[in-house]
Amino acid sequence: MVRGGMLNWPPIWLWTGGEKNERPRGEVGVLIRVEPSVVEDRSLFLTIQYNDSEYMGCLSFDDPVFCQEIYNLLKSLYRYSISEVGELDIRHTLD
Repeated sequence: MVRGGMLNWPPIWLWTGGEKNERPRGEVGVLIRVEPSVVEDRSLFLTIQYNDSEYMGCLSFDDPVFCQEIYNLLKSLYRYSISEVGELDIRHTLD
C-alpha cells in the first residue's frame, strides 16, 4: 500500500499511553481500533496494544475509495495481530 509513491505499511507507531514507550517497529502488537481521519478522507488511524501499552499509526492512501475499503476490512479484524493483518492478500481490492 502506498501514498504518493511511498510505502505506508507497516505504520510508524507512536506511543499514546500505558506502561512505557518501547518504541515498537514493524508488524507488532494487536489491532484494537481503527478510525477514519475527520480531516482527510484518505487516512486511517490504527491503534494497537503492545506489551501493556497502546500505540497509534497512520495509513494514508491516494484513493479515498480504497481507503474506505481498507477501513471496512480493518474494522472486522479487531484483536488480530498486526502481522496477521500484514499477511492478508488484498489484491482483489485493486481491481
